[in-house]
Amino acid sequence: MPASDEREIVIEGLHKAFDGRPVLQGVDLTIKRGEIVAIVGGSGCGKTVLLQHIFGHHQPDSGRVLVADHESPGSPLRDLATLDEDEMDRIRVHWAIVFQRNALLSGTVFHNLALWPREIHEWDDARIMPLARKALEAVGLDPDAVMHRDREELSGGMAKRVAIARAIVMDPVLVLYDEPTAGLDPEMSRQVHELIRQTHERLPGLGVPRTTLVVTHDTGLLRALRPRVVMLHDGRVRFDGDFSHFLASDDPHIKPYLEQMAFLHEQKRA
Repeated sequence: MPASDEREIVIEGLHKAFDGRPVLQGVDLTIKRGEIVAIVGGSGCGKTVLLQHIFGHHQPDSGRVLVADHESPGSPLRDLATLDEDEMDRIRVHWAIVFQRNALLSGTVFHNLALWPREIHEWDDARIMPLARKALEAVGLDPDAVMHRDREELSGGMAKRVAIARAIVMDPVLVLYDEPTAGLDPEMSRQVHELIRQTHERLPGLGVPRTTLVVTHDTGLLRALRPRVVMLHDGRVRFDGDFSHFLASDDPHIKPYLEQMAFLHEQKRA
């Protein structure tokens, strides 16, 4: 689905340090609604910290993070630093995140899928069950076979699919993935690549294109999705463009990273 001209996320002059160590040092980035964007870069360059700012887990030391408010007419951009917790929760209804290690709760698959509908809407199991079944079917799992399985009974690939199902059960407009193929074998990684693409292309019930952000070292994922690539280096945006230009770049910081990507991804799988 092509991106629109509407802005989903705008980051302006973002700086963040931890214990005096600079991590983000002036990130400027605009993401349009409907885009699929891969955030790449060497370990410690600030990829996950950037993702956490977009999701509101961190506040900038300076700069701003603005996101589309799909609960308001026209989906205006809102500065996250100006929102209280109730306003954040209202906006987050349309967001989802798939964590690197899945972060599934102990208990059954249904327990995991019911988490956000219960927390946000206080829906009962009867109302949640059809949504849970639909989400599992969307990620290629048989609801009758897995709905009441315990987390400990799931293989790595199944756990990743359940994590994605939990993310999409509320039909989000914005989906963030942090190293979605970490720990998976090549065949399962290819299945997750396709799953991310299909999820991105499926129009949310809100009627606006879905926006997808992926933090990754997985070159196979980049080849499968052909996303816009944003590379961070020394806490700043070093490259911002399409995947083919990223591969062809002769930038002295990009070429060494390209050569290391397979090793960095394998480290995540180890």
